[in-house]
Amino acid sequence: MSAASTGPAWHLLTGEYPPDPGGVSDHTRQVSHALARAGQEVHVWAPGEGGVHADGGVTVHRVPGLLTPRGLPALSRGLDACPGPRRLLLQYVPHALGLKAMNVPFCAWFAARQREERWVYFHEAVFPWEPRAPWLHHVLAGVTRVMARTVASNADRVFVSIPQWAAHLPGRVRPDVRWLPIPSNLPVEVTPDDVGTLRARLGAGPWLGHFGTYGRPIAEPLEAALVPLLQHDETRRALLMGRGSRAFVERVVARHPGLQGRLEARDSLSFEDLAVHLSACDVLLQPYPDGVSTRRTTVMAGLALGVPVVTNTGHLTEPLWQSLEVVALAEGTAPSALVERAESLLARAESRQALGQRAARVYRERFSLERTVETLLHPEQP
Repeated sequence: MSAASTGPAWHLLTGEYPPDPGGVSDHTRQVSHALARAGQEVHVWAPGEGGVHADGGVTVHRVPGLLTPRGLPALSRGLDACPGPRRLLLQYVPHALGLKAMNVPFCAWFAARQREERWVYFHEAVFPWEPRAPWLHHVLAGVTRVMARTVASNADRVFVSIPQWAAHLPGRVRPDVRWLPIPSNLPVEVTPDDVGTLRARLGAGPWLGHFGTYGRPIAEPLEAALVPLLQHDETRRALLMGRGSRAFVERVVARHPGLQGRLEARDSLSFEDLAVHLSACDVLLQPYPDGVSTRRTTVMAGLALGVPVVTNTGHLTEPLWQSLEVVALAEGTAPSALVERAESLLARAESRQALGQRAARVYRERFSLERTVETLLHPEQP
């Protein structure tokens, strides 16, 4: 990335920032630090106790209730006090904006804010609309659609983490929307010695892995695929990583006592240790109820490290996952299809190696943090 100190100062608006946990938190820090390394002046505005501090070349402003009606006056005053020109980059996720994902006042504030360039990055756009859902979910689905259209209609540039979000934006905006995949938030390189030391400590495998937070929509198909894979070969073991992994292991072992001692949980690893643990796996199982997509940082982590990934298609899966062949892709969400693809990889070491190498190469070319920052610095280039 080439340094460039000219142009507007960047002001990233986010509902969460480290030490607050969350994918948007990690992504905001990652992008803000990369922009600062590229010679940009970068500010981050996030909820917090109040105050200003430096974080790796980035100026972080904490404002209580930042994006809610009680915090918006302070946000306005704080921005106005910063020298211009300024560029806002809103990290848009409805639930991270506050007010139970229905923060219409903030969207109206953003639409009316004409002192700066206004850019928005839609990590998620709307709450899904399901005919049989409770009426409160219908309200939430409708309000989030109004919010997304309000923000996008008044933004100077719009980015989306997956192309499907563009369908929820105004028609006149869609032709100029840029697709910007979300990169892995973990280190993308590990030392072979560290991986070897961990494998020796873990013991013989093969090792099946999963990285996530183990919410019910993913935990259920994960268990349905993982259990028969482990039962098919008693030498296989599983390494579960991420918040909620310990509780997941306890539930699985309670239902399948025969798997006692063959599942390992790691729910409080540093990013560096997570990367090493992922690299120690022979195959990652990453099911998603809406399908793999370029907003899923958990699958990006595996690709970046060259670990073979088994995942599935769904209504949010982009065509590139078929054409690039960087994952072992099961059609649909049935756990049996995941099992079949995983068994095929586990039986062929050369196929696993080839898949991992291809995944790492394509990740560097198309999905990496460097590609993200290049797009933000030069959005006019195709």
